[in-house]
Amino acid sequence: MKVRVRFSKQGTMKYIGHLDMVRYFQKVHRRAGVDVAYSEGFSPHQKLSFAAPLGVGLCSVGEYYDMEVHSCESSEKMMEKINAQNVEGVEVLSFKRLPDDAKNAMSVLAAADYMVSIQPPAEEVILNYMAQEEIPVLKKTKKSEKVVNIRQMIYELKPSKNGIFMKLAQGSASNLKPELVVESLYRFMGKEAPEQISLERLDMYCLKDGRLISLDDVGADMI
Repeated sequence: MKVRVRFSKQGTMKYIGHLDMVRYFQKVHRRAGVDVAYSEGFSPHQKLSFAAPLGVGLCSVGEYYDMEVHSCESSEKMMEKINAQNVEGVEVLSFKRLPDDAKNAMSVLAAADYMVSIQPPAEEVILNYMAQEEIPVLKKTKKSEKVVNIRQMIYELKPSKNGIFMKLAQGSASNLKPELVVESLYRFMGKEAPEQISLERLDMYCLKDGRLISLDDVGADMI
């Protein structure tokens, strides 16, 4: 049986890296008595697959991992059991059974929502920014750097009372960091981008029938 877990990561837990979070949930599952499936071989490990690593220092209310289990109780009961073992700053928000043919979250991830906690520019400025046919930025990797047009990777950008809301391409096919969008937006305004910005990931999406749907909407609650 495949299940999808949505969880939040807040407070000091935002400084815990991705690999440590994987190990963290492995321990939580054992303490909570989750009947999780293990791989075979010399060094068995829990069958977990996280949608996307979250950068160190970022908070989130929309993190996901998929897990194979041999058996489980209702969604409500499983959330209670896991949350009873969670530390402050981590909370399971949903626990849903996936269809048997569902692909793991990592392989279908297509977009993510972010809230950037900075003073937003006027709506007209954002509209003019988004009206550009091309938005070139310099993307750097460990091995190289190149100029990339990110316009088609920005699905939504709008001011909000908490800052700037962004829906950006995310996943293996194309992946856009919100920091790059902030730098590009400030450059468009002729200003220097803030050296430090506060980011929160709000949700992640996959494509279904040509439209983006939350990873949380793929599964169903177990009663």
